[in-house]
Amino acid sequence: MQKIYNPNKNNWSEILKRPTQTVADIEEKVLTVFNEVKILGDQAIQRYTKKFDKVDLNTILVDSEEIEEAKKQVNQDLKDAIQTAKSNIERFHEAQKTDKVSVETTIGVKCWQEKKPIQKVGLYIPGGTAPLFSTILMLTVPANLAGCKEIVLCSPPNKEGKIHPAILYAADLCGVTKICKVGGIQAIAGMTFGTETIPSVYKIFGPGNQFVTVAKQLATRYGVAIDMPAGPSELLVVADDTANATFIASDLLSQAEHGKDSQVILVSTSKEMITKVEEEVARQLAVLPRKEIAESAISNSKLIYVENDEEAIALINEYGPEHFIVCMQDEDFYIHAIANAGSVFIGNYTPESAGDYASGTNHTLPTNGYAKQYSGVNLDSFMKSITFQKISEQGIQNIGKTIEIMAEAEGLQAHKNAVSLRLESLK
Repeated sequence: MQKIYNPNKNNWSEILKRPTQTVADIEEKVLTVFNEVKILGDQAIQRYTKKFDKVDLNTILVDSEEIEEAKKQVNQDLKDAIQTAKSNIERFHEAQKTDKVSVETTIGVKCWQEKKPIQKVGLYIPGGTAPLFSTILMLTVPANLAGCKEIVLCSPPNKEGKIHPAILYAADLCGVTKICKVGGIQAIAGMTFGTETIPSVYKIFGPGNQFVTVAKQLATRYGVAIDMPAGPSELLVVADDTANATFIASDLLSQAEHGKDSQVILVSTSKEMITKVEEEVARQLAVLPRKEIAESAISNSKLIYVENDEEAIALINEYGPEHFIVCMQDEDFYIHAIANAGSVFIGNYTPESAGDYASGTNHTLPTNGYAKQYSGVNLDSFMKSITFQKISEQGIQNIGKTIEIMAEAEGLQAHKNAVSLRLESLK
């Protein structure tokens, strides 16, 4: 990991640069796949699955027999763990429900807002180097609580043409309506345009690699909404001498093992803590099963020393981390001052892994600095708000003159007439 001491503020943007390609770098490849899927449907899906996933499939749809077989392969301990996590996620997201908002803005003018579910949603579940069945819980639980009618799941097959059993078990448990063995750009294209097998959806959710992230962004050109640009995983830890270097190193490596393009950063007001964490990272990294992946991510990562809390939080808000761990004596300062972060983890005994799996918060979060303007997935992500209004005879008389004056000032005579005719009828 690169060590940086007291970085000049003018250099922050370069120091905090993510190891990812831009939309422009990937766009041409994504659009090529999109155009073929739009025209050829399943034929293009199967061709790209063969090219990228090295498997030739007769059908991309998962049937009930495959699901039942997968359920037998998941051991009871894992089933129990998934159920516990699901319950905690349900509890937290259930609490996010809000009542209808209703107000009489003036006498006779009643306005209200109701939330309605997005009818058709698509979920992208990575399954390459790590089968992220936990993401199914994070997306299907709020989708079901919101009342989404159609939940389509796409996940890449392995070289045997199978989806990981835990993914199928979790999908079945959580009421996914259709499961398709397709990953990458072609999965996003399939859910965008629809094919003979994959239904088109109104909104696409889920994390993925750089190609999936760009594909989701480009899907918005075709009238499909997305949760956020959620790309390669990232974590920033802020720590002082009250932190535990062993714990911090384990947190940094937990994100580093996600993928070679992940990024982890330690910001510290203690040079001694930076040295201890660097030593711990090397020790723990040596025995990780996913050492090669984590090692590549660590090479993109930084250990940054700053002199005080104010400098630290300014740098952190500039970065806008997906995951943010606070291990500081004055943790309240960071809790109140953080403005840009996907999810915050506070104290020595709050590992980021808890949010990834079972504490109840959602782990589908904005990356690449998008925490400055995006929220992580929550119950409202699966809903849309519709406003209603009902105006009585007294109400139109109360606000009619206001509308007439404003419409005339904008030169919109028909708008004025729509009110004037009603007012005339009441004389």
